[in-house]
Amino acid sequence: MSSLARFSFGVGDRFGHQAEAQLAAFQKLALSGVDVVPVWNKSNREHTFIGSQPSSVWHAARNAVDQMKWDKPWHVDADHIRLETVDRFLGWSDFFTIDVADSIGKAAPREMVTSFIRKHPELTGKIIVPGIAEPLHISSEAMEQTAGKYLLAVQEAGRIFRHVEKAKGADFIAEVSMDETDSPQTSPELLIILAALADEGVRLQTIAPKFTGRFNKGVDYVGDLAQFEKEFNDDLAVIRQAIESYHLPSNLKLSVHSGSDKFSLYPIIRRSLRRTGAGLHIKTAGTTWLEELIGLAESGGAGLELVKELYRQAVDHVDELCAPYASVIDIHRDLLPSGVEFSGWDSERVVRSLRHVPQDPRFNASIRQLLHVAFKLAAKAGTRFTDLLKTDREIVGRNVTENIFERHMKPLFLG
Repeated sequence: MSSLARFSFGVGDRFGHQAEAQLAAFQKLALSGVDVVPVWNKSNREHTFIGSQPSSVWHAARNAVDQMKWDKPWHVDADHIRLETVDRFLGWSDFFTIDVADSIGKAAPREMVTSFIRKHPELTGKIIVPGIAEPLHISSEAMEQTAGKYLLAVQEAGRIFRHVEKAKGADFIAEVSMDETDSPQTSPELLIILAALADEGVRLQTIAPKFTGRFNKGVDYVGDLAQFEKEFNDDLAVIRQAIESYHLPSNLKLSVHSGSDKFSLYPIIRRSLRRTGAGLHIKTAGTTWLEELIGLAESGGAGLELVKELYRQAVDHVDELCAPYASVIDIHRDLLPSGVEFSGWDSERVVRSLRHVPQDPRFNASIRQLLHVAFKLAAKAGTRFTDLLKTDREIVGRNVTENIFERHMKPLFLG
């Protein structure tokens, strides 16, 4: 199989104009002594909203790589694909995020559960995992319940993996995503899931579990930091154990989805990676779209006016825009200014309300989250929006690069 490097960073580019500005952040990080692989990701849902094609992501990335003379690995991710959506990505992606969240919780047939339990007696009882202080305890009942909950999802992952493998041979990277579901996976559950994926022949190189706490779009983590640190470290230990016990790829690593702007988690993740030598894939998406808005607002003139217009439309259609993202946003309606009020703000106030600097009293997380999910409004604006991205390319690009490097990469990888 193609092999994913120790550190990789997923970047979304919804309108396909910021690949060079994004890549500039990776170049700055490389000059600081840390190599991180760029992975341009875009989901089928986003393509549908924008009206774009998977080929556009590959072409934008390829052009940036050529223009910036990037001579290190890079990838294009078919993000959150399912069997019914994967085919359009096969010719343009070499990284496939296999999303099986919809199959989690569907009861597996009794004989399938019984067969799995018989095959894995080592997963019942007291399990010592190096790196976890206390042994894991998996009762017979818990084993049966977990297998029943996840085996059909694992089977679905296997079908998608083999479908991609048939088309691409060994020339791709597989991630399994289980984060878009109601309940987080515990470390014992993760060990059982990894054993089942190995049985199914899924040669995954990253896995994205659901952690406790809120991973809302474009804003910081909300939850118990100590609990996250324990979960993250325990999962790292479980992955090491699964690699050894079930002969999974040696570079298998954790993936953190909705990882953009999780500022309070970055020191925890950095400490864990340095202590263990583990790898990381962290996935971001809408952050770049927000930086485009910030850059246009900062430029003033027509750019600022379009941002105000998009906000007015967004605040008038809050329910419609937020419905697809209800589980990953927390917008306080009383903190959203009216469209008329927002239209009266100057460039500086609009920028400060959007730019994610939590200590800034003007920062407004509700405005940021609303505009995060309002990108389809810019798509409807068509060339009016994209022409402004070209006109204000320098200031928009500076914001994109600075956001990725200063707010994300430095605290994650440099400290």
